[in-house]
Amino acid sequence: MNYLQPYIVSFKNYLESSLIGNSPSTLYEPADYILSLGGKRIRPILVLLGTHLYEESFEKALDAAFAIEVFHNFTLVHDDIMDQAELRRGQLTVHKKYSTNQAILTGDVMLIHSYEKLLGYSPVLSHMLVSVFSKMAEELCKGQQMDMDFETRENVSIGDYIKMIELKTAVLLGAALKIGALIGNAADSDAEHLYQFGINFGIAFQLQDDVLDVFGASAHVGKTIGGDIIQNKKTYLFLKSLELASDEQKSNLVRLYSGHSNMSETDKVEWVTKTFTSLLVKEYAQQVMEAYRDLAISHLHSCSIDVGKKELLISLVNDFLNRES
Repeated sequence: MNYLQPYIVSFKNYLESSLIGNSPSTLYEPADYILSLGGKRIRPILVLLGTHLYEESFEKALDAAFAIEVFHNFTLVHDDIMDQAELRRGQLTVHKKYSTNQAILTGDVMLIHSYEKLLGYSPVLSHMLVSVFSKMAEELCKGQQMDMDFETRENVSIGDYIKMIELKTAVLLGAALKIGALIGNAADSDAEHLYQFGINFGIAFQLQDDVLDVFGASAHVGKTIGGDIIQNKKTYLFLKSLELASDEQKSNLVRLYSGHSNMSETDKVEWVTKTFTSLLVKEYAQQVMEAYRDLAISHLHSCSIDVGKKELLISLVNDFLNRES
């Protein structure tokens, strides 16, 4: 993805020269740690791209890109606590490396710092950015609560699941693009189409993540393979399996995901993965993913931007949806 290098390099340089704070180190060191673990940086890249679609100088969006990346990592710190996860990007999660209390407080200060960065723009622009950001942040919390509720709910539908990942994952990608577009003085209609582009891309992106969680390689994914199965996450793969399974398979799946099984985690992951494979739910997920990708691209084509820049975003979508990690 060489075409992303200008954005990656610019954001990397900015990130290396930016600290959330210094003292006390026990508060800020965990934030520096989670930010140093890397990741795809797709969200800050989308902010910069959103601006560059309309202005040559995308560097003016670096503060907002940083705000989005800090916010995203704040959500990961708190999500890992709720999921009791031990690994993030192949390294210890913040609460495991430090402590749960430190992780909670560090996450809080990261959230506050995100707002401070957005307030650095002009009063009119910062008001628009904070409005988009606040709506996104609340919707993300709703999505996270839905995700936790699904663990104990028996009547989760595929539609429920798609709505949950829209709120928990996709709204952040949509907001990143919209914030970047607003900084680039895009028309309101374009900003909204880019938001919808990000939403649909985000749903496809999460479906791909669900597939990789089960069928990816641990070294690539950077976290425990089958983590969603262990956590009883009712992903698209699980819900589609319930639709297609025999009575015996369905009964076993429900029992395993209820937590009322003596099967070891390793055996559970192996059995569920074999069931998913036999029912071809990976292939169904890929079809749905492609449908959301196409919907995203249709919103992009409604924007009044240069064809070459549209192709840039289309390439980004295809590259991320064909990734192995």
